[in-house]
Amino acid sequence: MVAFAVALALVLFAVGIGAAYFVFASFLFGAGYEPTPRRAVERMLRYAEVGPSDTVFDLGAGTGAIVFRAARIYRARVVGVEVEPLRVAILRLRRRLGPFSDRITIRWGNLFRLDFRDASVVTAFLWPGAMTRLRPKLEAELAPGARLVSHCHPVPGWVADEYDPETDVYLYRWPAARESGAAPAGPTGGT
Repeated sequence: MVAFAVALALVLFAVGIGAAYFVFASFLFGAGYEPTPRRAVERMLRYAEVGPSDTVFDLGAGTGAIVFRAARIYRARVVGVEVEPLRVAILRLRRRLGPFSDRITIRWGNLFRLDFRDASVVTAFLWPGAMTRLRPKLEAELAPGARLVSHCHPVPGWVADEYDPETDVYLYRWPAARESGAAPAGPTGGT
C-alpha cells in the first residue's frame, strides 16, 4: 500500500509540475497563457468574414481554439504561431490527428519575425505591449484589405471598424484602420 501511495504522489506531483509549466512557462517567453473564450473566437472569425479563400495567421495560437475552428468551420488556410514548445507539440498533435490538417500550418517561433504579406486575416489575443510592438510590422507588411481581429486589447493608434463590448473583440481593416478621420469604435477608440 505504501508503494501505491508513493507512486500516486509522484504521479500527482508530475501532473502538478506539468500543469504549472503549461500555465506559467509562457511568461518566460513573454506572454501569459489565457485561452480565448469560445464566444470571442466565433465573434473574431465572423467579424473578419473568414472564408475558404483566406489565409489566417493566429498569433499566440495556444492550444488551437482559433486555428482549428477557422480550418474546420470556415475552410480557411491557417498558420498558427506559438512560441511555447509544449503548446506547439499539442498543436502539432491535434493537427496530425484531426481533420483538415492540409489547411493548417503550425509554426514554432517568434511572431515578431513572421512575414505577414500572405495573411488576409490576423487574429490576436496579445498583451498591450505586444500589440504596440507589432503595429509597425503589420503596417509595413499587411496587404490592402487585410483584416485584424483582436480580443481584449486594441491596436494603439488604429481606429477599429467594429467593436463588440460583449466579447471585447476589435475588428480593423487595413489600411483604413490607420486613417485618422474615421470615427472611433470601442471604449478606447483603438488608441
